[in-house]
Amino acid sequence: MNMRATVLVAVLSFTFGANAAFAANTQQSKMTECNKQAADKKGDDRKAFMKSCLSASSAASAPAAASTPMTQQQRMTACNAQASGKKGDDRKAFMKSCLSTSAAPAAAASAPMTQQERMTACNTQATGKTGDDRKAFMKSCLSNKG
Repeated sequence: MNMRATVLVAVLSFTFGANAAFAANTQQSKMTECNKQAADKKGDDRKAFMKSCLSASSAASAPAAASTPMTQQQRMTACNAQASGKKGDDRKAFMKSCLSTSAAPAAAASAPMTQQERMTACNTQATGKTGDDRKAFMKSCLSNKG
């Protein structure tokens, strides 16, 4: 009985510690981002900016962030939010598509697809097809150069 209580306390401590570490990391990320934006400010101006920047919610700072490209971590967070409810291969395909289109939407529209990109797109479209039907679809899909 005593061993079970010790293990339970250890597991709960780890769980609550992980949540605190995540919150600290979020605050740390916010502090880093605000420091970058306040690099050219000094004195009371910097202090006021840092106060407003750190107290602002993510939604309030979104318009300012729209003009700068998103970091990989920001793209991952945004795509994860959009992928809620998806599971398995659907989620994997969505995340790959979301992360790659967020990175370079203009370049993707003008450049032709590579063989690997075509394979990924065709696999996503072929979800639910099996056997000869899937084989015929994949052959047709991969032979298209667009």
